[in-house]
Amino acid sequence: MEKTLICLAIALVVGLLMSRLAKLVHLPAVTAYLVGGLLIGPFCLGALNLPYIGFNSLEQVEGLSVITQTALGFIAFAIGNEFRVSQLKTMGKQAITVGILQAVITTIVVDIALIVLHLINPALLSLPSAITLGAIAAATAPAATLMVVRQYKADGPLTKLLLMVVAIDDAVGLVLFSVSFGIAGALEMGSISVVSVILEPIIEIVISLVLGALSGLALNWLETYFHSRSKRLSLTVAFVLLMVGISSMEFELGGVKIGFSLLLVCMMTGTVFCNVCSASEELMSRLDRWTGPINILFFVLSGAELDLNILSNPLVLLIGIIYIVFRSLGKISGSYISCAMTKCSDHIKKHLGITLLPQAGVALGMALTATSLADGSIVRNVVLFSVLVYELVGPSLTKRSLLAAGEIKPEGKTSAREENKPAKPITLK
Repeated sequence: MEKTLICLAIALVVGLLMSRLAKLVHLPAVTAYLVGGLLIGPFCLGALNLPYIGFNSLEQVEGLSVITQTALGFIAFAIGNEFRVSQLKTMGKQAITVGILQAVITTIVVDIALIVLHLINPALLSLPSAITLGAIAAATAPAATLMVVRQYKADGPLTKLLLMVVAIDDAVGLVLFSVSFGIAGALEMGSISVVSVILEPIIEIVISLVLGALSGLALNWLETYFHSRSKRLSLTVAFVLLMVGISSMEFELGGVKIGFSLLLVCMMTGTVFCNVCSASEELMSRLDRWTGPINILFFVLSGAELDLNILSNPLVLLIGIIYIVFRSLGKISGSYISCAMTKCSDHIKKHLGITLLPQAGVALGMALTATSLADGSIVRNVVLFSVLVYELVGPSLTKRSLLAAGEIKPEGKTSAREENKPAKPITLK
């Protein structure tokens, strides 16, 4: 236990120190945390096997998944705050349309590129893997996007639409992956399962949203029994932890696998709670400050998990570069087309696609599932390579796009440090 605590403390300090260096070159703190994780990960300092300095193996990092899962739960809960009824009335239809269309277009673009690659050289990439990678390409990482928005206090139509789209993207990506992976399995096995392709993903989405909605209502009901701000905050934290725990549960009912989407459950909890609780704005603000260290650890651990061994495989690099180029093309063109159809402003049409490039946890989860394919290891390694690139470059591109759209104010030198002042004497008169 002492080794784990010391490693976490060092990870937190390294992440914070790297953020100071990143500020000098105007890079987002998220990028600094990821680089800090790489430095103390098993492929840099961790490889030296020095006691208490860094993480010595990927297994050690993966053993701390409870922290990353918890952080994702709080991030999803915070994104739910963006789905207030007032905002849904003004841009709800746009967010849903853009969220679905850009994901579908991205999948189609990547599918076409990788299927052509398969036809040129079948030994390079199988057809099932090409189709699966196309579906994984639709997934977007909400964590990095939200952290950039918070760090620079971005606000405006593009920011509000972006946060809605990355949340919707999870549900759309789940459906696309389930259908594509089902087709890929059918191509390998010669048969297709309607249950796994259509029924299971629909059930997962529906029960996740229902569980989240009930959780949000229960949280609001219990909050009325407490008037202390600290107790209300504690109750909110407890509910998010509860939803993260329940979301990890899986069971089988009548031959159908039943599971939950952590992001959808926690996002729906936050959405319902923020729409029914009158004090939700203040509670969300206090919760953001409380979860700061957890979010930093999330990104440092994510950086430590990035496997640099994949850079030595020319095959992975080739397929990975094609995947990255066409996924980026799909996200940018898909966002532009869908924004034009919904009559979004020129700023949104021009910049939204670039802000959707970051990719991480959801895609890695899909890639892990895809390892059951004949050449599933190629799929996993290609996604690992793309995550390495997108997570290091994506936050900076998101910042630049929000800055160009005028939704981030230029940075200035600020400090939270205040000089000590003598307290005023207390008198009883």
